[in-house]
Amino acid sequence: MRAYICNAFGPLDNHGSGQLPDPLPADNEVIIDVAAAGVNYYDTLIVQGKYQIRPAFPFSPGGEFAGTIRAIGADVKGFAIGQRVLAFNSFGGYAEQARAKASQVFPLPDAVPCDIAAAALVAYATAWFSLYDRGRMQAGETVLVLGAAGGVGLAAVQIAHAAGCKVIAAASSQDKLDLCIEAGADIGINYRDSDLKDAVKAATGGKGADIVIDVVGDKYTEAAVRATAWRGRVMIIGFAAGEIPRVPANLLLLKGCELAGIFWDEFLRREPEACHAQVAAILAGIADGTLKPPIHGRYPIEQAGEALKVLADRKATGKLIITP
Repeated sequence: MRAYICNAFGPLDNHGSGQLPDPLPADNEVIIDVAAAGVNYYDTLIVQGKYQIRPAFPFSPGGEFAGTIRAIGADVKGFAIGQRVLAFNSFGGYAEQARAKASQVFPLPDAVPCDIAAAALVAYATAWFSLYDRGRMQAGETVLVLGAAGGVGLAAVQIAHAAGCKVIAAASSQDKLDLCIEAGADIGINYRDSDLKDAVKAATGGKGADIVIDVVGDKYTEAAVRATAWRGRVMIIGFAAGEIPRVPANLLLLKGCELAGIFWDEFLRREPEACHAQVAAILAGIADGTLKPPIHGRYPIEQAGEALKVLADRKATGKLIITP
């Protein structure tokens, strides 16, 4: 099968397309004919050996993908060959076929196209888990989203807006902020031109944000913590700015606030039933038009490296999709 292949850890320029053997399912797995795979920031890390998962060579990146079931393992129940599904498997999706454990496969409603589903799984499920589960979001609260024009960021903007929250989008350019406003944000803050804490305080009448979605890290995390309200909840999702921040613990004490680490992959593995219920709610929201995953661009397998570079350079607004 055709695939985008990593034969050794290294820079994004070191990898390319080629042929891999067709996969066969283990007893608890299904094999999927991939129609679309989503591109995530951790894909740029895994091929460089900078992610917590280090697959054996050769491998293809791509943790979320949608398509139709091609083969089913002996112990798998509840799925059928030819069924449309959405799946997660940490890697393997930038290929014509991909494997996934049955516990990490989700039935795909007919009303949701494969490319939209692949654009939604990791980003929207991470945002949903952060906001509703760990963040205990309630209507009327204020949600601050850092990196709001990226995949998780835009998902968080849409989900919080649909829940009746006031949404403050923080991004690095006016073009990105315009996209966030279109997605439902009430206020936009350019955190490269403004003092983030002061801007959030001004936008909330001095109260601060009830929930922070942070996919950026670096110096912005501490600024966001300083901008939280009493009993605020700060969701640590990623470090797109490149530096893992250190947050003074006294800030948490003084504000009575919480920092929560968000690792959606592990949530799926440890609490599959709860995760499946959340993904079903997301897919229902997409089917009825409440949630609208934006796609920045589509790339064939042979151009997957270009997609990774676009994401690594933070040039994407919305999701990048690989299509076999």
